[in-house]
Amino acid sequence: MSDKSVPARPTIDLRSLTPARVALGRSGASVPTKPLLDFTLDHARARDAVHAAFDASRLAADLRALGLAVTEASSQAIDRRDYLRRPDLGRQLDAGSAELLARSASEPCQLAIVIGDGLSAAAVHAHAAALVGCLLPLLAEGDVAIGHLVVASGARVALGDEIGAILGARMVVMLIGERPGLSAPDSLGAYLTFAPKPGRSDAERNCVSNIHKAGLSYDEAAFKIAWLVREGLAREVTGVALKDESADRAPRRIGTTQPE
Repeated sequence: MSDKSVPARPTIDLRSLTPARVALGRSGASVPTKPLLDFTLDHARARDAVHAAFDASRLAADLRALGLAVTEASSQAIDRRDYLRRPDLGRQLDAGSAELLARSASEPCQLAIVIGDGLSAAAVHAHAAALVGCLLPLLAEGDVAIGHLVVASGARVALGDEIGAILGARMVVMLIGERPGLSAPDSLGAYLTFAPKPGRSDAERNCVSNIHKAGLSYDEAAFKIAWLVREGLAREVTGVALKDESADRAPRRIGTTQPE
């Protein structure tokens, strides 16, 4: 028997709890005009984000303003059309970029950060530099030095594996624009891989996703990424073997034991 003393919550309350399209109402057999127009607008924004041009030079300038040395690189995808039709080309460096990175790899390093356009250049333009700015002091606290910072055009996640291998990085963090959704066309993701090399699988990576204005904040994302970097370097593993326990455990310094 139902408890009639508990008032039923109107369905429209769900709108305050989720960006999903719920409780839209109806007009005859269809939805009202405003929800339909909102959907059309969000769909257009998502499509625009996928096809938007990547301003790698502007991003590199923003990162240099943080006092960082930046190298620009490109995948084998010639243009955006090529990138979308041939995902495999976005996972491989072009010959000139591979040669440039090889010349800059004077000695192995702990960490390389790669920033790629992915499927939303808008996300990278909006969030990447600010996120790196929040990440720097957290890495410094754990004595983790960024050996190289690379801005990569036409990039898929796996491009970071080849870049990290060429640079001799123990770990690579790939910041990349995620596939746009109807509620978030500018979501940034971070993918962490220990001992990067071509052929690594997604099971060997950790991911911190949904970094955007209505999602994970820069401070929250930077904390998670820094924790995973330090734990990954200390345990020499990432992926399914490294659970994100950043909410429960303090990060350790590299070379020290984990506090109880």
